[in-house]
Amino acid sequence: MALIAASVTTYAQRLPIGNAIRQFVTVDNAVVALTHARVIDGTGGVVRSDQTVILRDGLIAAMGPAASTPVPEGARVLDLTAKTLLPGMVMVHEHLYYPTGSGVYGQLGESFVRLYLAGGVTTMRTGGNVNGFMDINMKKLVDAGSKAGPAIDATAPYLNGPNTFIQMRALKGPEDARRQVNYWADEGATSFKAYMQISRADLGAAIDEAHKRGIKVTGHLCSVTYSEAADLGIDNLEHAFLASTDFVPTKLPDVCPGQGTGQQSIAALDENGEPFKALARKLIEKKVTLTTTPAVFETFTPGRPLPPGLEVLVAPLKEQFEQGYARTAKNVESIYARLFPKALKLDLAFARAGGTLIAGTDPTGGGGVVPGFSNQRTVEILVEAGFTPAEAIKIVTLNGAEYLGRGKTIGSIAVGKQADLMVIAGDPSTTIADIRKVELVFRQGIRFDSARLIASVSGRVGIF
Repeated sequence: MALIAASVTTYAQRLPIGNAIRQFVTVDNAVVALTHARVIDGTGGVVRSDQTVILRDGLIAAMGPAASTPVPEGARVLDLTAKTLLPGMVMVHEHLYYPTGSGVYGQLGESFVRLYLAGGVTTMRTGGNVNGFMDINMKKLVDAGSKAGPAIDATAPYLNGPNTFIQMRALKGPEDARRQVNYWADEGATSFKAYMQISRADLGAAIDEAHKRGIKVTGHLCSVTYSEAADLGIDNLEHAFLASTDFVPTKLPDVCPGQGTGQQSIAALDENGEPFKALARKLIEKKVTLTTTPAVFETFTPGRPLPPGLEVLVAPLKEQFEQGYARTAKNVESIYARLFPKALKLDLAFARAGGTLIAGTDPTGGGGVVPGFSNQRTVEILVEAGFTPAEAIKIVTLNGAEYLGRGKTIGSIAVGKQADLMVIAGDPSTTIADIRKVELVFRQGIRFDSARLIASVSGRVGIF
């Protein structure tokens, strides 16, 4: 039977539409009926065919078999025969910057938020920022309907120790870490990220202060091991196990042994061995979530396909990446030839052991990780790792929503939840490559046209 919206509170939830985003909006009716859709609901459950989903005032008001779910009078009807309806993606290691050369990241918030939304991302966490206020300000502009993009969980500037990054501040001790947390929380940051050279004392102080504010802390670590971070109460660890230094025999306290040294230890790690299983058990017991970011590491790995979306970049950035890709292809002795497939095995083993895996793309490295396109590619890689399509989709939807504390309102298709959805011209449950065929994206019941969003920045990503 159709789940009719008797219990749904129908107060206004639709996204406001400012003049700047109206060009991308194709449907803004208060009531919309999506009929005859194939539904993958984001829970990892069975695929349901020939469904009707009713959207009212930005919420999912009803859903059920098309034959028994009535379409309200006056509703805007969209026939989704042969198409698939998915929850909007909730991706948790994204950025509004991109490598533009010489170790500097260019700020590309305007074009990036459009690309994320076009690719089906309706909620994102910026996994660290090197600007300060752009992430926070962009969050406010998107919420107000002045910019077309996903809802943003805005991470403050990195929390790090002494480092060589010219766009990154060094903490001066635990009290400074506490001051930084409170300053950025007061300014509107909703997440914090620790980085590679942070000390245990500074990390512990930052976690303690952030938790007092009800804010979670993640980390791309090196000087602090995963086990130590778990003991300090960290909520999330980035790049799954690829940043772990727990297995480096020469590791010294509060000292990063070097990214390469850590990677060598992970490449040699046995996912069926007790050392890995012991760390996985501890992370699970401490309720530490892992964020996998396979799309960025794929760009470092010889023999992998050219990443999608390069055509939207300005010519110099496109050429810069393609030259690097050609060099990577020739480097058959690259550590990533062993590390990348091992990372996928460790992701799967952690999840099968009961760990919570969420996902992001991390558009950094040497380039080539293009928002929207790389989010879709991430789902494909998760299936390659051994997850079923339904499991992979859950990782990039409901798992991310639950980590952000929003699992009751977004991340899956259910009556009463926010109408954050994407329409696929195909069936990713049988052909995962169809995940790239995003046609339409709904944010709070407002329908955006993916092609229009991409066209608005195509060939110019790198300028704004």
